[in-house]
Amino acid sequence: MRTVLFRGRHEHAIDEKGRLSIPSKFREIITENHGGRLILTNLPRCLVVYTPEEWEIIESKASRLSTLKANAQGFLRYFYSGATECDLDKQGRILIPPTLRSAAGLDRQVVIAGMLNKIEIWSQERWNEEIQRAVDSFDQISEELADFGL
Repeated sequence: MRTVLFRGRHEHAIDEKGRLSIPSKFREIITENHGGRLILTNLPRCLVVYTPEEWEIIESKASRLSTLKANAQGFLRYFYSGATECDLDKQGRILIPPTLRSAAGLDRQVVIAGMLNKIEIWSQERWNEEIQRAVDSFDQISEELADFGL
């Protein structure tokens, strides 16, 4: 059984060099349990951060994909090729490469969201849009999740 690692949301700013301070609650977990190392990659509307252990699980599953299938190729090109290792610096920041900042539409203000076994990094604007979509369909989502006991 997997332990819940990351929860909550935090608003932070990216500095002019592309560095982002990781919230202290997350930083403690990353430093104590994962040596300060993370894997960062893109999703269609945000960035996602994994611990090395979680990333190994993804790599194991991705390595079993058929590279002859167009959908698998597309997934690997977008998600996997965007992956980069990053370490927390002494101030608890990570450096987000320009290509990933651009892919996620990150400007200065971002939202860092704990999502159980991963962390998502959103532009403030896209986060607000995503949350509004969730609020607008919350009754339907709740109905579907009731089948899982939530």
